[in-house]
Amino acid sequence: MDLRRRQWSISPIFLAATVVTLLFELQLSSAAATENVVFEVRSKFGGKIEKDLRALKAHDAHRHSRLLSSAIDLPLGGDSWPTGQYFAKIGLGTPSRDFHVQVDTGSDLLWVNCAGCIKCPRKSDLVKLTPYDSDVSSTAQTVSCDDSFCSYVYQTSKCHSGSSCKYDIKYGDESWTSGYLVRDVMRLDLVIGNHRQTGSTSTNGTVIFGCGSKQSGRLEVSNSAVDGVMGFGKSNSSFISQLASQRKVKKCFAHCLDNKNGGGIFAIGEVVSPKVKTTPMLSKSDYYSVSLTSVEVGNSVLQLSSGEEVIVDSGTTLAYLPNSVYMPLMNEIFSTHPELTFHNVQDLQGSFICFRYTDDKLDLFPPVTFQFDKSASLTVYPQDYLLQLQRDAWCFGWQISGLQMKDGRELLILGDMALSNKLVVYDIENQVMGWTNHNCSGGIQVKDEQSGSIYTVGAHNLSWSSSLAITKLLTLVSLLVHFLFYH
Repeated sequence: MDLRRRQWSISPIFLAATVVTLLFELQLSSAAATENVVFEVRSKFGGKIEKDLRALKAHDAHRHSRLLSSAIDLPLGGDSWPTGQYFAKIGLGTPSRDFHVQVDTGSDLLWVNCAGCIKCPRKSDLVKLTPYDSDVSSTAQTVSCDDSFCSYVYQTSKCHSGSSCKYDIKYGDESWTSGYLVRDVMRLDLVIGNHRQTGSTSTNGTVIFGCGSKQSGRLEVSNSAVDGVMGFGKSNSSFISQLASQRKVKKCFAHCLDNKNGGGIFAIGEVVSPKVKTTPMLSKSDYYSVSLTSVEVGNSVLQLSSGEEVIVDSGTTLAYLPNSVYMPLMNEIFSTHPELTFHNVQDLQGSFICFRYTDDKLDLFPPVTFQFDKSASLTVYPQDYLLQLQRDAWCFGWQISGLQMKDGRELLILGDMALSNKLVVYDIENQVMGWTNHNCSGGIQVKDEQSGSIYTVGAHNLSWSSSLAITKLLTLVSLLVHFLFYH
């Protein structure tokens, strides 16, 4: 379920920062693309008058076990600041075509812009856009209202038998996407060796996704548009849930977002190294939520109400705190630098506290540590929560939430600002998640479910358009103008 469906007003810094995005490269192997291969196919049970039923069953069991792959490598590009997006490519259809999509742990449905879309971006400063056309894919099938999957995304009785299943998602910034559901083939890169090169080995998975016929709001903006959004949320309609139901993967994944060099790691499978300290997921939550026990700012511990829920969301750029946490946290930070003058800067993107600071030692600002159930902790360092506009102009990435849960409590959301330069593991099967500081330019180790072998998944940094430098500059202009000319 998408965090933005709740009509929350999350204020990003840049045009693309409402969705931190993370994206996959899935491509055909060169042999499959260049050769026609004919195989002689025989059943190993053929010719036998009396088939051994136990042997047949054992054969099927062995076949099914092989469907569970060791891991899937999903190459990333982008950064959380100043670009505000992580992205990758996926391959859809037959023949496979590449699409750039945002990967979001706070949403569920995968959707891409469709050919014939009424209102979709036609070009982007970030990537080359490609509309999906079901007419040119030999494996595309429209999902009807009779399909059980339709009930996951269509919650009303207006979907009539025999009709195509529609989807409609409205976001907190009043933008929305609508269209219909399609079933088609997706190509996935397998992890079969240490630092394997992308595309050397792949497998197919069939997924159901939205074919977007109309977009509005920020989804129409071309500056940093991509082809769609891929959800890694907890519901049955998410990408990870669909693959797990086909026994393609275990229901666990991890990411390491590299905000120093760009890109990073996104892998589906069991991570065995580095080890992470885990905390239980809140099972009743629609999101990846954990229980907060305390917040430390430097050596000071803030007083919190019991049972504070924290949503961990790679689809959010900044960190959003309830006023009861935000005010004491900021006051503690202010107290470490009484010599500085802090200004509340308001622009079209939101409100930010900014200041001038000429010292290169950011470690003079205190780290902020979130303590969770089972002694797990996550520390956000000054270099993560301080956003540099220019050499001596800085703003805080901490934001007042203003977002409420069903019971009226304000939401606490940790986005990419807090998750960057950390390995974050989502183990849905065991209902735990965890993290640890990690050099995301390095690798992580995943386990092969069949052989027990340990393989290394390396970091990626997908290239993007050279015009992105202009986009990066434009995202800073508004805040910078307000700060320099009015303070």
